[in-house]
Amino acid sequence: MNKEVHQYVSEDRLRSDITTNAEYGKVPVEQGHCRTVLTGSEANGDAREYFVDRLKRAGLDVRVDAVGNIVGRWVPDGVDPTTPAVATGSHLDSVPKGGIFDGVLGVYGALEAVRAIQQTDIDLQRPINVVCFTEEEGARFSDGVLGSSVASGQYAVEDALSLEDCDGVTLDEALTDIGFRGDGRLDASRWDSWLELHVEQSQRLEDAGVHVGIVTSITGTIRCRVEINGEANHSGCTAMADRNDALAAASELVLEVESATQDIVDANGETAVGTVGTLDVGPNAINVVPGTVELGIDIRDVTYDLMESIVDDVRSCLYRLETERGVTTTFERPYDIEPVVMDNHCITTLHDAASRVGLSALELHSGAGHDTMHIANSTDVGMVFAPSYEGISHSPLEWTDWTSCTAATKIIAEGLAELATE
Repeated sequence: MNKEVHQYVSEDRLRSDITTNAEYGKVPVEQGHCRTVLTGSEANGDAREYFVDRLKRAGLDVRVDAVGNIVGRWVPDGVDPTTPAVATGSHLDSVPKGGIFDGVLGVYGALEAVRAIQQTDIDLQRPINVVCFTEEEGARFSDGVLGSSVASGQYAVEDALSLEDCDGVTLDEALTDIGFRGDGRLDASRWDSWLELHVEQSQRLEDAGVHVGIVTSITGTIRCRVEINGEANHSGCTAMADRNDALAAASELVLEVESATQDIVDANGETAVGTVGTLDVGPNAINVVPGTVELGIDIRDVTYDLMESIVDDVRSCLYRLETERGVTTTFERPYDIEPVVMDNHCITTLHDAASRVGLSALELHSGAGHDTMHIANSTDVGMVFAPSYEGISHSPLEWTDWTSCTAATKIIAEGLAELATE
């Protein structure tokens, strides 16, 4: 392909869309740029309405499915509309007090890529879909990547709509309130392929001094919930020998997660991570020996067997704590996603795109989950990362230079054009 699509990518248009979107759910901060856009909130409704308007202005037909996934579809002149489309996009929801690029760059980079392709005379053979998935962050209704899990057929529409937030509001009600409770189900298995642009959320690209990252795999994630039950008692009147301290037992488990994960890293490389991210101590009073502790454990790696090994160590530790400390424990693993490998053809296509644009590219894995990991169950997938300043994300200090945003968008534009001509 000898058409240079990337020359038509406009940094001004891309920057305008992202900065406009940053106003929805804006949170004033002393440093950086902050927004809170939870699924189904007023801010989310405003962001969605602006996105739909931008899609329509670019000549795309817009559809919203039952769980709020938005698709802008462009069928170029002469293309059979029944031909499987090439799809691209990301998400517009955020974590509480998040940054302005996470997800948003992927959505508006996708739209800008289509606008650039529209300015060329390339003879495309496939439609292109620009997609915004619902509830990727999982900050209100789910553990995350909800819309893409429905689109890939791994989660039923009815089950998703019945999910409730902490106030008992269902996803169905929240989407209806903002006017984005559509109908039907977006079916990713009907796509020819999928590309996603995202900020890296790490500093490997920045450290290496390269322009973009081409993702080879997305880490798997296992989340465990553990409850440790001891005996609450008076802190002043209970001798040390007579204590059944649930928090002391929990502290051993926290260190075991760290130690077991470090052993995996030492033997296999740096992709494995293990985190105890939540602790709920009861009764949580300074003068009471803790009687119960609930822990949330997050385990990730690109090799599923190694993740399982860490889980096994957690369970062994719990057995030891019951034996040695006299506590009782419960263990659950409600969230279990295996690592995902990107499609070789998509990886090659993105490398070729980087070469045409004249940008350096580094292959790397993603330590964060993305919608792409679900879509990989339905079609061929690829991902591009833009550098993150100091690796900061999910924070008002999240930042990717506009030149980097534009450079990565050029890769997506070239990649989409290539895939859509096949």
